[in-house]
Amino acid sequence: MLFLVLGRGKTGSLVADVASKHGHSVRVLGEEENFDASALNAPFLAGFDAVIDFTTPEAVVHNLRACLANGARVVVGTTGWYEHLDDMRALAKRRGAGFLYGTNFSIGVQAMLRVTRELAVAAPDYKFSITETHHVSKKDAPSGTALTIKQVLQAANPKLEVEITSKREGDASGIHVIEARSANDVIELKHEAFSRRGFAEGAVRAAEWIAGKTGVWEFSEVSAQITGAK
Repeated sequence: MLFLVLGRGKTGSLVADVASKHGHSVRVLGEEENFDASALNAPFLAGFDAVIDFTTPEAVVHNLRACLANGARVVVGTTGWYEHLDDMRALAKRRGAGFLYGTNFSIGVQAMLRVTRELAVAAPDYKFSITETHHVSKKDAPSGTALTIKQVLQAANPKLEVEITSKREGDASGIHVIEARSANDVIELKHEAFSRRGFAEGAVRAAEWIAGKTGVWEFSEVSAQITGAK
């Protein structure tokens, strides 16, 4: 397959490396080559099986409008833009595009989310909180993953009030801790990413999955299909 990777940052560069190791051909565009999505026209996009975006909250909406309007297959790992999500979903459906987005493409995080749902049901009288730690250059806070964890908890138990604490330290790839506390004990779930490679691996597998498909999906909805999880 031929993939287009948008973003030359640490994660985007790693996505390109992982895709190459999967045997795919890769073209990478940085912001200087694609300002305001200027490179993403129909003839150019038609040559790619899928587009993978790991850019910035400022750039991703321009990229999405261009890609989806031209019916491309797009995987979006960028976060911090979800106020535009409804518009992007509608655009993808109108133009027959393939649109797969997610706050975290790590297979380990997806496993943690499944356990989180069970914990919210099993401990309904506990007080839940989330602490997330990322590198100092991460622009959005709370992280998209922390917001997803909160949504999962509250979907399982609508009565829960969940506090999120955000920390930005060094070059941390991502640490998420879920705490459930009662007067008698405390339960903790923790996921720590040692590098960005887990995110890149999941994004490439998502791009392989979406190639040739039409529709709109959030990663957690289809992660079991993509990864083969039972």
